[in-house]
Amino acid sequence: MLSPGALADRLGVSVATVVLGVLGVAAAAIGGWWALRPPAGPDPAEILPMAGTVPIPTPAPPPSAAPEPELIVVDVVGAVVRPGVHELPASSRVADAIDAAGGFTADADRVRLNLAEFLADGSRVWVPAVGETSSPDLVPVVTASGSGGPAGDDRGEASAPVDINTADAARLEALPGVGPSLAAAIVEHRSRNGPFASIDELIEVSGIGPVKLEQIRPAATVTGQ
Repeated sequence: MLSPGALADRLGVSVATVVLGVLGVAAAAIGGWWALRPPAGPDPAEILPMAGTVPIPTPAPPPSAAPEPELIVVDVVGAVVRPGVHELPASSRVADAIDAAGGFTADADRVRLNLAEFLADGSRVWVPAVGETSSPDLVPVVTASGSGGPAGDDRGEASAPVDINTADAARLEALPGVGPSLAAAIVEHRSRNGPFASIDELIEVSGIGPVKLEQIRPAATVTGQ
């Protein structure tokens, strides 16, 4: 490799000229490299999200267990395959009670029943046979204390017949299958149309069908009978 002095002698120029030329070439090379270098990539901190900003999915809580359905107890008697006491959901109708009892027998007089009527806890569904005109009498339940109803119940008067012409709404609720709304309907009908001539006239009260009437009949009476 020639020294700057030798190169200056060969070219017939001064050593300073040679040094300046070498520096110029080096500067041009560095400028070209700087201009042609690939662009710098973005800062990784600008690409990667901060740990605190990344949402962390949380598993959904397991569904809570569905509450047990409220049940009612219904006594199905008469022309059914399996007469007896059956448990049903609280929103059941007469048709559900018949199904629970195995369905009608061949001699059942099903047209006398309102299968769409709702049932209450403690209801008695009597399915008459063709030609049968009256339901079996109900025997009052007598506890050790001598009063009707559950042991310890002080409503002994519930075992006595309820006069549908004189009883107030609270007393009428002692009738089988009669709740506050139906008791109020009986009182309203009585006030609007006068006393009942017979228990059969209860069928005219909204909410009382043939099945409900037969439930009420053994526990009811009318003034003058």
